[in-house]
Order: sequence, then structure tokens, then C-alpha cells
Amino acid sequence: MHVIAVLNQKGGSGKTTIATHLARALQLEGKEVLLVDSDPQGSARDWAAVREDQPVTVVGIDRPTIGRDLKSVARQEFVVIDGAPQAADLAVSAIKAADFVLIPVQPSPYDIWATAELVDLVKQRIEVTDGALQAAFVVSRAIKGTRIGSEVAEALHGYDLPVLESRITQRVSYPGTAAAGTTVLDSEPNGDAAAEVRALAAEITQKLI
Repeated sequence: MHVIAVLNQKGGSGKTTIATHLARALQLEGKEVLLVDSDPQGSARDWAAVREDQPVTVVGIDRPTIGRDLKSVARQEFVVIDGAPQAADLAVSAIKAADFVLIPVQPSPYDIWATAELVDLVKQRIEVTDGALQAAFVVSRAIKGTRIGSEVAEALHGYDLPVLESRITQRVSYPGTAAAGTTVLDSEPNGDAAAEVRALAAEITQKLI
């Protein structure tokens, strides 16, 4: 079982969008996937509930016992955790349960600065596990046709964690599909948004397997 935690303690980073899309992308690749909503606000659970024939299984674990609780659910090939913002105990729990921590960061100096505390927690865990835990940034909500995404990637390198080649751009299709409890992979499978999600899933999978 590979556990991917999508974490950022600052709201508005596109965390839930990435978690739901990543889970669906892995599922469409034929993987058995469970999406864990660890945010007390329950955004991923709300997303799942909108669609009656929701293909992605979502469970809520919004207490700091994620690793232990995962042992009591049916084992899946992949577990994607939608992390809680502004909750250090839940973030630590998700980090301990994870094999890979994905940190979405918007192209803004404020968002880069706000990741410092989370990066420290991740690095401590990497040290404790002798490097068994992997972690990386992904530039999220990048504005197409601007250099700012590249500049953010350069700034993030100062944290000594890798920045993925894949990036998620700002598109109206993401909130549009969220309102319907679905993803761009379902609504526009041949579109640019679906391609960037698949690229992200492939890049993470390559690092894990």
C-alpha cells in the first residue's frame, strides 16, 4: 500500500482539488484507490457526496490517528490523504502515515513562506525514517503563459525538497467539475487539464514504485 499525503497548512493551495484528481487519475490507471479526507471541514467528503455514482471511495479520518486507522480499512494499492490546513497534529499524523508527501504551493511569496513549518515537520520525519519518506512540491494554480511558476519553482529549491516537473494550472474546469462531484479526467479526458493531472500522477507513481 502506497500512501500519498497532500498537505499544505495554508488554505487555498488547491490541495483538495489535487487530492481528488490524483485519486481519480490513479483509479483510471487501474489502481485500487482510497481517498482519505482528514480535514474536519470535509471538503473531499462533500465533493464525493454530490455524485450518486461516485467511483472514488472516500472516508473521513479527521483525528490524529490516521496511520493506525488506515490499518482497520480494506487495504488498497494507493491511499491519497487530503490533509487538513492549520492543524499541526493532523499534519503530523498524515506525515507519519505517508510514503510520499506532496506539498502544493501557489505562485505567491506568501505561500512559499507559509510552507516553512510544514517543511520542517517533513524533514524531521525523513530523518527519523532514514529517507524512507519521500516528499516534493508541486506548483499549483499556476497562471498559464507567465514566468511566475518557474520563479516559484526556483524559490522552492531553497527548502531542499524536490519540485516536481508537473504543475497544475489555474483553470475554471477544476471548480466546475468539483461542483458536480467529478473531475476533469471525466468531463474532458482529452483536454489539457486532464493531461496535467495524469502527468502528476505518473511522476509520483514513478517515484513510489
